[in-house]
Amino acid sequence: MAKIFFYGAVSLDGYLSDVNDGLQWLFDTEVGDKLTTDAFLDTVETVVMGRITYEEAREYVQPLYPGKDVVVFTHNTNFDVQEGFTVSEDPVDYLRKLKEQPSGNIWVVGGVNLLKNIIIIADLIDEWWIQIAPVLLGNGKRLFEQSDYQTRLELIDITQMKQLTELHFR
Repeated sequence: MAKIFFYGAVSLDGYLSDVNDGLQWLFDTEVGDKLTTDAFLDTVETVVMGRITYEEAREYVQPLYPGKDVVVFTHNTNFDVQEGFTVSEDPVDYLRKLKEQPSGNIWVVGGVNLLKNIIIIADLIDEWWIQIAPVLLGNGKRLFEQSDYQTRLELIDITQMKQLTELHFR
């Protein structure tokens, strides 16, 4: 059975992106040479994201996750992806089915609406890698939106990557 992971960065005040869905604040953050990204990518087979996250990632990452199955959730059935394929069905149902497959682990990259359904409604994330950047955005799209949920996580590890601090939870 596959596991579902979240691996991503937030600003110190908890935002995944700025008000214009931008990530430049993250790419301006010094990370040094101790990145955990490559080791993490070796543990996943499928990369899942929303359309806006896909469009933003394509601006910064070329090619986008080679050797991985890329799934982009969108309501726009005419949306064309360069890598992978689009899915317009319910993300929770889709991920529950994908998790039952004997295939590799799944990385949920982002998409605030996608994460809200997976985190708050279905509690499908098995492990979290959250990198905290020392920047205050003041506004944007939050990783954790206000809602009626309460979950206790177990801290597995803390990794310092120059200006990023990564917290790994289960």
